[in-house]
Amino acid sequence: MQFQKFSRTGLMVSRLCLGTGTFGKQTDEAEAFRVFDKAADAGVNLIDTADMYPGGGTLAEVGSSEEITGRWLKGKRGSFIVGTKGGGPMGSQQWDRGSSRKHLLDAIDASLRRLDTDYVDLYQVHMDDAETPLDETVEALDIIVRSGKARYVGVSNFLAYRLARAIGRQDTLRLARFVSAQPRYNLLFREIERELLLLAQEENLAVIPFNPLAGGLLSGKYRQEEKPDTGRFSPEVGQFGAMYVARYWHQREFETVGRLQDIAAETGEPLTKLAVAWILANPTITSVILGASRTEQLTDTLAAADYALDPELKVKLDELTAEYRRGDATR
Repeated sequence: MQFQKFSRTGLMVSRLCLGTGTFGKQTDEAEAFRVFDKAADAGVNLIDTADMYPGGGTLAEVGSSEEITGRWLKGKRGSFIVGTKGGGPMGSQQWDRGSSRKHLLDAIDASLRRLDTDYVDLYQVHMDDAETPLDETVEALDIIVRSGKARYVGVSNFLAYRLARAIGRQDTLRLARFVSAQPRYNLLFREIERELLLLAQEENLAVIPFNPLAGGLLSGKYRQEEKPDTGRFSPEVGQFGAMYVARYWHQREFETVGRLQDIAAETGEPLTKLAVAWILANPTITSVILGASRTEQLTDTLAAADYALDPELKVKLDELTAEYRRGDATR
């Protein structure tokens, strides 16, 4: 496993991070523990979760991913860098979501209870909340850092201009500064290369992308005419599945995956491994978040950490997927 400095902090994190978005719904606790064990054995020291996980969960199910993570961490909390996120819907009241001071201060306390820890290393705003003034959000995050409940703060799913504005307000008000951004990024979604990654370079932000396999489409296991009964694209995860279908379940994407599989076959490597290695080859990327609902799904993706992507192969992958850099790519 390779390690890299996390933004301007003193942290050294593994170049692969374990995501827990399926734990508690698609993945039961016993299998989740096996996934944790396999990632830890490979040298992964960075864990990503969120209060609203599992993805596609009902209000009765949200929070179970953090609970499972907390139980697995018992007795070994000091060996891992733990990040969680707040801002998603956690209750029936209108204020049980978003980035208001009320919700974020309540949300961090609830996350710490579920994780059974006194602090998280990284606390991230899960998505931009246009209804809450940025000043209120960054001030709430500063309170969380100064209280010792989080060591650092970051964002997820922010557009570059909103992140730039937020950092500007943090600097003006002399508040705890964002150290990381967690965007969606893969061979079928490259829009962040146009602005967000440039901002991250300029501001020295760690970038920890999620969705490296496009919900599993880059595994090559799906066929457009055969909608799956389980997994990220299935009805079992409700609106979450519908969101993934809207993002990726299109003829263009399936045709691209077919061409990518041909390239992978030429190299003798699985496409899943190449897809993760391609992200890691970008110097702005700090650590790639790997999701897995079953232990065996980690085999090829974990191997990407030590795989040196040939420069000519990277150029070939870049050129084949160049159209996904444009702003009109399916979101």
